Amino acid sequence: MGVLKVGTAGYKYEDWVGRVYPANLKERDFLPYLSQFVDCVEINASFYTLLSPYTYKLMVRKTRDDFEFIVKAHKAFSHEPDKVSEVLQPFKESLQPLVDSGKLGCLLVQFPQRFHNTPENREHLEKVVDWLGDFPLVVEFRHISWVRERVFDFLKKLGVGFVCVDEPKLPGLMPPVVVATSPIGYVRFHGRNAEKWHHHEHAWERYDYLYSEDELREWLPKLKQLVQQTEKTYAIFNNHWQGKGFINAQMLRHLFSESGE
Repeated sequence: MGVLKVGTAGYKYEDWVGRVYPANLKERDFLPYLSQFVDCVEINASFYTLLSPYTYKLMVRKTRDDFEFIVKAHKAFSHEPDKVSEVLQPFKESLQPLVDSGKLGCLLVQFPQRFHNTPENREHLEKVVDWLGDFPLVVEFRHISWVRERVFDFLKKLGVGFVCVDEPKLPGLMPPVVVATSPIGYVRFHGRNAEKWHHHEHAWERYDYLYSEDELREWLPKLKQLVQQTEKTYAIFNNHWQGKGFINAQMLRHLFSESGE
């Protein structure tokens, strides 16, 4: 029987000021404030740029001992493989403060929707494990072709966790399949804003969605299943616009606790 850790995808959002964060709170205090209410946070900036070890060291200092970070792997590993040689070593070295402090939950490797289940892409996934296998890994696929028992067996063989998702029920997207393929369970709640998923002017519109209590209750038995099959399960809310993910994280923590787990 494992544990459930609930958190948000990112924490530096201007639209959270006055909603999640007090209006007069300085940006340097966002993380310590957030860490009072959630168990973990995804670091998404690491997907776009190489953060310094000092940046992670500050994050460690600003959070309680049992707080954890999930770091999104740099886009070179999932989108731009020709750049892996440039970023591999500095990316790995940057994580050392998280490793030393015991606060690195895992690395999240997020593939684009165009990354389909093909022999070439499965071979690429093996390369990712060769590159980053020193760290606990989870992978998020965005195309339905990966929902196969053979894929789950393949991930188990690699020791990589499968990221379960909640998102709009649209053609080609991942359904809310729940499976554990490593000691780490993982669920990302993207929201169910089907209207804006493919058609939006700003990226945040896709994630403008507040889950109802009933919608979160649908996930309680699924989360319990993951917790029973893993050492640790992360439930991360990516519906970040105007703090909706923060609100839902509080709701889920309460509901899960209330359910007796």
